[in-house]
Amino acid sequence: MDILKYLNETKQEFDRFLDLLLPPENEQPPTIHRAMRYSVFAGGKRVRPILTLAAGESIGGAREILFHLGSAIEMIHTYSLIHDDLPALDNDDLRRGLPTCHKMFGDAMAILAGDALMTRCYQVLAEVPGLSCSARLAIIREISYATGTVEGMIGGQVVDLESEGKPIDPPVLEYIHRSKTGALLTACVRCGALAAQANEQQLQSLSEFGRKIGLAFQIVDDVLDITASSENLGKTAGKDEKVKKATYPALYGIEASRVKARELMTGAIEDIGILGESAGPLRSIARFVYDRTA
Repeated sequence: MDILKYLNETKQEFDRFLDLLLPPENEQPPTIHRAMRYSVFAGGKRVRPILTLAAGESIGGAREILFHLGSAIEMIHTYSLIHDDLPALDNDDLRRGLPTCHKMFGDAMAILAGDALMTRCYQVLAEVPGLSCSARLAIIREISYATGTVEGMIGGQVVDLESEGKPIDPPVLEYIHRSKTGALLTACVRCGALAAQANEQQLQSLSEFGRKIGLAFQIVDDVLDITASSENLGKTAGKDEKVKKATYPALYGIEASRVKARELMTGAIEDIGILGESAGPLRSIARFVYDRTA
């Protein structure tokens, strides 16, 4: 399939859903809604919601449910980016090629915009039409866990910050990548499967796919931070090395990191072999994650 066409067309559909699900800019108080929408619509490939959609559709999930679900996940992902860019954390001026939220609206409003997007995510999840109560509860549990402190995004961020400038320990590096980035990407795939009422074999297959793609995604990010320009990345390149972050290239080198990412991509594709032709978009997304240059 033409993966770039698929990603672009699906991104546009998600943008339409996000536009409907977010408060309009003129909703009182307007400043917070402008800040929320600024960051959500600042660009980005929408990899996480598209993974949610592709995973759910691979086992016959309903598109409207999956678009609502993926949009909610994109909100919580954008919240994490806003907070990650703040001066107290990664202190970045660029995100998706534009000034970061705190550069446009100030630190206080950026913090509140991130908080508001996280809150709105759960409101949308509570209101997804056509979703059974059991699936809704399971999905909320998945996302909460994936973004929390135990094996989740916040826990990974904490260890990432505490590891800056220290000798890199392989188990710690694995924990950071698995938690900070991989957990939410895995949750996207699992939530799509749960929304589509996956059986145990399907859920296990998709979970393994998500786990491997999540780690591959972060390894490729680590490599691109060294090899790509800020213009291509849409964010400041070279920051990981500058602050001595724990990364795969720092520990294993660029070529070994690329080999590891390729092994993960290949393994992820093998994991969803039982799903047949319906998993074609997932296979193409896996290759895109490995081949991307930004």
